Amino acid sequence: MTNTEKARARFVLCVRDQDSEDLEPRKVYQLLPDRTAAREGLVRVIDESGEDYVYPADGFVPVALPLAVTRIFASSAPELPLPGAHKRRRA
Repeated sequence: MTNTEKARARFVLCVRDQDSEDLEPRKVYQLLPDRTAAREGLVRVIDESGEDYVYPADGFVPVALPLAVTRIFASSAPELPLPGAHKRRRA
């Protein structure tokens, strides 16, 4: 992930854990671009497992973080696969 990509990383706040052990309410997660998921009302996030999965979008709200915080969060994230390369979906 380049510095430009890290600086543009988007984040969401979990407001419902969706009955998943890999999400925590009131925690910020990195949002990964996934147009197919978005068309289906889903978001792709890196969850507590460290992997990216799709979840119902209504369990998250977008958050605007200061650029310095975004850089810190993005720099601590694992290297991300190319969009579409990781299509696992959790119910």
